[in-house]
Amino acid sequence: MCGIAGSLTLDGRPSDPEYAEQMIRSLGHRGPDDASLLLDGEVVLGHRRLSIIDVANGQQPMSTADERLWITFNGEIFNYPELREDLAARGHRFSNHSDTEVLLHLYQEYGPDCVHRLNGQWAFAIWDTERRTLFLSRDRLGVRPLFYTKAANTFLFASEIKALFAHSGVERAIDARAVDQFFTFWTALSPRTMFKGVFELPPGHSMTVAAGDIKVQPYWQPTYDASGFAMSEDEAATGLLDLLVDATRVRLRADVPVGAYLSGGLDSTVIAGLIKRFTTTPLRTFSLAFEADEFDESAFQQSAIDYLETDHDSFRCRTSDIGRVFPDVIWHTEKPVLRTAPAPMFLLSKLVRDRGYKVVLTGEGSDEILGGYDIFKEAKIRRFWGRVPHSRMRPALLRRLYPYLKNLQAQPEAYLRAFFRTAPEDFANPFFSHLPRWAVTAQLKVFYSPELRAELRGYDPIDELRGSLPSGFAGWDGFSQAQYLETAHLLPAYILSSQGDRMSMGHSVEGRFPFLDHRVVEFAARLPPRLKMKVLNEKFLLKQAVRGLIPENVRTRKKQPYRAPDAASFFAVDGTPLDYVAALLSENQLQQDGIFNPGAVSRLLTKARSGRELGMKDNMGVVGVLSTQLLINQFIRNFRHDRNADRDTPVRRRQLPVRAAG
Repeated sequence: MCGIAGSLTLDGRPSDPEYAEQMIRSLGHRGPDDASLLLDGEVVLGHRRLSIIDVANGQQPMSTADERLWITFNGEIFNYPELREDLAARGHRFSNHSDTEVLLHLYQEYGPDCVHRLNGQWAFAIWDTERRTLFLSRDRLGVRPLFYTKAANTFLFASEIKALFAHSGVERAIDARAVDQFFTFWTALSPRTMFKGVFELPPGHSMTVAAGDIKVQPYWQPTYDASGFAMSEDEAATGLLDLLVDATRVRLRADVPVGAYLSGGLDSTVIAGLIKRFTTTPLRTFSLAFEADEFDESAFQQSAIDYLETDHDSFRCRTSDIGRVFPDVIWHTEKPVLRTAPAPMFLLSKLVRDRGYKVVLTGEGSDEILGGYDIFKEAKIRRFWGRVPHSRMRPALLRRLYPYLKNLQAQPEAYLRAFFRTAPEDFANPFFSHLPRWAVTAQLKVFYSPELRAELRGYDPIDELRGSLPSGFAGWDGFSQAQYLETAHLLPAYILSSQGDRMSMGHSVEGRFPFLDHRVVEFAARLPPRLKMKVLNEKFLLKQAVRGLIPENVRTRKKQPYRAPDAASFFAVDGTPLDYVAALLSENQLQQDGIFNPGAVSRLLTKARSGRELGMKDNMGVVGVLSTQLLINQFIRNFRHDRNADRDTPVRRRQLPVRAAG
């Protein structure tokens, strides 16, 4: 895993290598093992290396033998041995054993279509020195990030936005519409980011930059169609398990030790169980524990540790730890968050790195592709209730679904009916599954300043989302529509980003996700919903497939969402806010930044300082407003591209000979 950056002037002028060096220095946390630049007239390719495969010989930017093609690559191609064998049979010759060289030769053989043959997680840029063309691509599910912008007639790209901001020509300004999307969907809709003029290459997309022209094209998207499904339940379970075994096997390919996260939940325990059962790899596992019992899963973790006999290490997260590291968390997420859940993951990745590990396998993606989230169960109950509106059992099921939402438990049935949108017209809405969640999040817009409201007048983020839906969306069943919304938006933009890549790479640790092997994802998309959720038993087929692989109490346990202390993290025991919290949420600072209403935020803080238990809306309000203010402070008001930059690693430069005109 690595960090990449580069520039291409769109008018043929030479690119400035000094800016490129500043860009890759800002990405030192992504690749502490090496730093290098390739200079070729109008283009500069930069690379920060986290050496995992072919540690001795995989330095980048890397070229083909004739030096026509050059690549800077962040990620892993897990099927590279098989691809290498096929390419060798076609006459390709290799000088090292890295997956990077295989990817470069695959592009040489197939051009942009090479991405269809890849099993992996990637963001890469390939420069064709003869055609003077830059080709960039991002993996199907958006595991690895890739951002771009234009400044002073120069195209810039990088693994993280902070690297783009190292170029003095890039404007740093908050995008009001992205703020409104965040306070609706928990994230901005790709390709939009929180910053004006800075874009994210969407998952499953590639782009070509040549002769001043920038073209972005999709090559893959999740598609749901169970019409041709003909397997029995046992056959489907066997098929799923076989795919997961192989997806896990290939993700253990590395020339450094590989560990695994073990949360005590079904998904991470399954991955650990697959490693233990089907490989000879020694199993080192890592987990989070919490001092607060309501968030802690240590008992289930211990069951998995004992059953799988793993060599285990755990980080016990205190509420105060979250407040302490939260500014660093937002520096890495480069976007606001509504929950503090990324912070403990940031601390866990530090433990992994401190123990000498660079790679961990995790269970992310299972809930999205196999129907594990409460939102899928909630939508099913809501539909049940809508068909039998006088039922007393169905509203009780909704209360049981969220035992940790204490405010919900006391609400009368009429409130639940209105909140969960069970009217007939709601069932026809393509966003039926997500309407309550978005409504709760949108309540946070009460904190908007009058200036932000004026700028957003007439704008509806849901209309923008509606315009981006795939052509077949309307024909999918409701369960699949909900899965698409989670997989296409929240998964890459929050789970794999703010809670995934950014937290692990903040400490130079690479995450790998067997459930997001595209073969597993495509198989799951062909399953009928009844095999994903049988009545209200979530991830039913997965539970059937892993009988005997993991401890029974973990296999059958009720799903516990991963949560962490929220607003309480930012206040001392006596209710005093932490120093940076008080400064960022002061009336003067809020007035100056112009996003939030100082009076509304002041009332929220008074409530939070009182010591009373806050509901979901108020907790999200504190975290969302604070993280947005941190973003403004770190990236707009006081941006330093050299914050945490690696100053000690020498940056190697390779200058290609100047080519004659024509």
